[in-house]
Amino acid sequence: MMWPFYLMALVAIISTIRVVTNTNPVHALLSLIVSLLAVAGIFLIVGAPFAGALEVIVYAGAIMVLFVFVVMMLNLGQQTMEQERKWLNSSAWAYPALMSFLMGLILVWMLGGEYTTAGATLGREIIGPKAVGQSLFTHYLLLVEVAAMLLLASLVAAFHIGRREPGAEEENNNG
Repeated sequence: MMWPFYLMALVAIISTIRVVTNTNPVHALLSLIVSLLAVAGIFLIVGAPFAGALEVIVYAGAIMVLFVFVVMMLNLGQQTMEQERKWLNSSAWAYPALMSFLMGLILVWMLGGEYTTAGATLGREIIGPKAVGQSLFTHYLLLVEVAAMLLLASLVAAFHIGRREPGAEEENNNG
């Protein structure tokens, strides 16, 4: 029975397409979170619960925090808050709610079934944190360091893009 894997993959693909095609950044973010949660579900199905937990904690959690910081950094005014209230109606939440409900059903079905006892559905063995750490810091050490440098560069770029000159705020208020 491979239908949970295929259903999670379908949710991930549809959500990712909605991330790219949405013009509203808030709606795209909601679809991105659904997509990341679906990928975490796929990790759970194939026998990598640690990777699934990392997917939820690092990506889905960090993306939300990053989005909040970007909104705070942009210092949006009253006009933007009114526009956001118009965009965030019940139809905007219907799709992510439906996809989350499907993923919840799959999770409950998996926890109640024989998938959690004998081993992984698709994988040969369960991969734990020790194996992930040994793999990251032996075979993939260079890739981990490159990813860290890219994150540092993006942090510096975000700081310089969001930085305002001391007199610019006074000019905007007077003009």
